Amino acid sequence: MRQVIIYPDPESAFWIAECPSLPGCVTQGETREDAIRNIQDAIEGVIAVMQEAGDPVPSETYNTLLMVVPVG
Repeated sequence: MRQVIIYPDPESAFWIAECPSLPGCVTQGETREDAIRNIQDAIEGVIAVMQEAGDPVPSETYNTLLMVVPVG
């Protein structure tokens, strides 16, 4: 299991999805659902490439904090 962050791109109509425990594992989609499917594929691909290269696959830590910060 991997933690994924999904958010709308403020500069386009796309959604961004990234997996913090796999540096550089970032993708996008036209919809939130597309972004989720794309990040699943990206995670599988990144892990496969790391394993084929004999590189260690970083473990997932699940260190998440959701914070509300008043603005203004």
